[in-house]
Amino acid sequence: MPKKDSFETLAIHAGQAPDPATGAVITPIYQTSTYAQEQVGVTKGYDYSRTINPTRSALEACLAALEGQGIDGPTYGLAFASGMAAIDTLLKLVKPGEHVVASNDVYGGTYRLFERVLADYGLKFSYVDVSNPQQVEAALLPETRLVWIETPTNPLLKISDIAETAARIKNKNSQIKLAVDNTFASPYLQQPLALGADFVVHSTTKYLGGHSDVVGGAIVTQDATAYEKLKFLQNAVGAVPGPMDVWLTLRGIKTLALRMERHSANAMRIAEYLSHHSVVAEVIYPGLPEHPGHQVAKRQMRLFGGMVSLVLKNGAAAANRMVASTRIFTLAESLGGVESLIEVPAAMTHASVSGSPLEVPGGLVRLSVGIEHVDDLLDDLEQALKV
Repeated sequence: MPKKDSFETLAIHAGQAPDPATGAVITPIYQTSTYAQEQVGVTKGYDYSRTINPTRSALEACLAALEGQGIDGPTYGLAFASGMAAIDTLLKLVKPGEHVVASNDVYGGTYRLFERVLADYGLKFSYVDVSNPQQVEAALLPETRLVWIETPTNPLLKISDIAETAARIKNKNSQIKLAVDNTFASPYLQQPLALGADFVVHSTTKYLGGHSDVVGGAIVTQDATAYEKLKFLQNAVGAVPGPMDVWLTLRGIKTLALRMERHSANAMRIAEYLSHHSVVAEVIYPGLPEHPGHQVAKRQMRLFGGMVSLVLKNGAAAANRMVASTRIFTLAESLGGVESLIEVPAAMTHASVSGSPLEVPGGLVRLSVGIEHVDDLLDDLEQALKV
């Protein structure tokens, strides 16, 4: 059996053979809505771009290869117009009256979709600390069909043991599926399918795109039957990305490995610096030995990622002053781009969980550490923490 290509090689070549019509090395942007048919119903594999588009096909093949690198057998990828569109499509596999177990610090947008949209259609949700596989197992009901975890979580950076969680779920009920939001790690740092997950979901807006210039989402699975259902839903519901969006994502993926190395190295330096700062009450980063999920992260992740959260001793007022005082860190939502971003989740990305059991502290600051020179980033944080 031939040796599998390495991650870095797959990121550049998987699904992206030179264009057969012209020999173009880079996948073309097929900016078309429809395709000529030779006869009624006789096509070259493409008929309408909501259903299928060659640029999107290249991205889907690349994502499947990256998430499936550590496993045998085929993997299948689907691209969507946003991460939320991907999540919504996956949740359509859950029927009214059925139950989902999710993280008790899930992303605010995911919680909003679950509680303010899907619950109205009869889906039931429970929220537990998914960093504790025993709590996940205890929350499973006869009507449970899906377990939804993020690891690391957003914004508290909790770590779930994917392999143990998958084993406990399947031991309890083999029909329950495990979905992992792998956005914070990216497939370069973590490959959940190889650890027993059934579905991997991404906001490709973040590290996969990597340049804060495109919005997108993705689902990857090994389950051929589920893939066919999801592909039908992708076409039927129509939340698909345009060819320019998928081309930008493909371009970003080519440097994913390089970027994740730098994101992770910078984040580690910053976490270590903040952990000794007099105005910081707590630093949350899975690369720090004192992080409760450090050993699990060390086992299932290649590196610890580019996200760092911190809690300031003087609460929300201090957090608001800090984020308004940075020079290089830009005050903005989102994450995973080459530039460093800073935000207060309670008032920004997680405002939708305010007043709920998932509410986050007002003094929590989330950093998306970019790939700038780390000394410049450290100087910027130092002056902002003095304000």
